[in-house]
Amino acid sequence: MRIATFNANSIRMRLPVILEWLQQNQPDVLGIQETKVEDALFPADPIRAAGYEVVFRGQKSYNGVALITKVAPTDVHFGIDDGGQADEPRLVCAKVNGVTVLNTYVPQGREIDHEMYLYKQAWFRRLRAFFERHFTPETPVVWIGDLNVAPTPLDVHNPADQAKHVCFHEDVQRAYAETLAWGFEDVFRRHCPEPGLFSFFDFRTPNAAKRKMGWRIDHILATPPLAARSKKAWIDLAPRLREKASDHTFVAADFDL
Repeated sequence: MRIATFNANSIRMRLPVILEWLQQNQPDVLGIQETKVEDALFPADPIRAAGYEVVFRGQKSYNGVALITKVAPTDVHFGIDDGGQADEPRLVCAKVNGVTVLNTYVPQGREIDHEMYLYKQAWFRRLRAFFERHFTPETPVVWIGDLNVAPTPLDVHNPADQAKHVCFHEDVQRAYAETLAWGFEDVFRRHCPEPGLFSFFDFRTPNAAKRKMGWRIDHILATPPLAARSKKAWIDLAPRLREKASDHTFVAADFDL
C-alpha cells in the first residue's frame, strides 16, 4: 500500500502535476492540503477520470484537504469532533483498505506572539484527544499531511537561525512530540535518518530547492503495527523543480500489507 502527501498550494493550479504523479507513482492514497477552493469548484472530475476516487472539504483561497484513493474510502469524516471549532477544511479522516488515514493541514501559527500560534499548539492537543477517543496505538492508523513543524534540527537547513520560527519553536516541537507520544512513529525517519532531506522550500528563497535550503514539515506517521510493515519512504523532489511548482513536494511511503 503506497501512501503519499502533498501540499498543493492550490489544487487547481497544481492539477497537472498531481495527475502526472498519480499516473507515474500509482499511490493507493494521496492526501492533499491547501486545496484553496470551495467544494463546488473542486476539480473532482479529472481526478475520477484518471481512475481515482476523491473526497474533499475546502473553502475559498485558504486551507482545504482532500483524499485521493484507488478504492472508495469508507467512514469519511471531516474536522475535529470535540465541540470546539471543527476546522473541517483542515482534517479529513477515512478508512482505505482496512487502514485509517488521517490527512491534516495543521495551522501554521503566523508568529510566536500571535494568537494563532497558541491555536496551533491547542490544535495538536486536540488531535491527541481525537486519537484517544477514536483509536488505540494498536489500530492501523496513518497520519499524514502538512503538519507545519520541523521536529528536529535535522529537519531544517539552518536550525540555528530558526529558534523563534512558529514551525521550529520549542513550544510547537513539544506539542508535536506529545501528540506523537500517543502512539505514532515517524515512518520517513525510520527509513531516511540522514540530514538534508526536505519537503518544503520557501518561494522567498531564490532557487531554494536546488540549493537544498528547505524544511521537512510534511510527514507520514503510523501506529506501531503499520510502521513495522513500512518498507521504504522518500521525498520526490522533481515536482518542486518544475515551473509553477508548489512550494512543497510529495512525500511517500510503502507498506507491506
